[in-house]
Amino acid sequence: MAAMLICLYFLLIGVLQRARAQEQICLSCPGELRNSSEVSHRCTLIPGARIVGRCCVTQHAESDVIIGLDLWNCSISHLDPNVHLTAAAVVIDFSQNPLQELSTGFFLGLTGLQYVALPLNISCPGGEDVWESVRTTTGAQICEGQRDGCNNTGGAALLCPENSLCAPDGPGYTQCVCAPGFLGYKCLRQGSFPILMFSGILASVTVSLSVLLWCTQRRKVKDH
Repeated sequence: MAAMLICLYFLLIGVLQRARAQEQICLSCPGELRNSSEVSHRCTLIPGARIVGRCCVTQHAESDVIIGLDLWNCSISHLDPNVHLTAAAVVIDFSQNPLQELSTGFFLGLTGLQYVALPLNISCPGGEDVWESVRTTTGAQICEGQRDGCNNTGGAALLCPENSLCAPDGPGYTQCVCAPGFLGYKCLRQGSFPILMFSGILASVTVSLSVLLWCTQRRKVKDH
């Protein structure tokens, strides 16, 4: 039990750090989001979405998540390794930047991604076969329409162990998830995840962490 609480504590710390990193990347590039950009266009089509700096964000579970990121012409040569987008990301524009390489791990888990604009020297994540359309425009390579890796790669589903199913995990990535009624290592155990116990522990840790952060911030205010 103690080990689980410690793990959950550090998990929440990591979530808070990633949230700050996402906020920073939205404001890291000067200038406003271009009305002509694909990020701006798609943002207007998503109910409840709004623009923050160079991002299009929407609210999920009482926090903002990035669904569109436009770092066009920001003079960036590398990306902050602390920035990790979520499956909610739909559109990304990194074109017109002196990027020399882009870690393929950056796109891991981005199952909702449908449009990526990259500098001409950088290939589409996962390869051209992962996308419905790959084309070149002035100063950018456009990768559009992410395909389901389980359907696109004939042997992907065969690699999953018994009692599990292939599921997409971002451009060029797949994962094996346990079939309903199975869990654990290689999905060998039958049963269901103890969701009530996990939710109770998570709620307790969340409240404790919130109180700790509130007290810390008040102490800083008093010191000033």
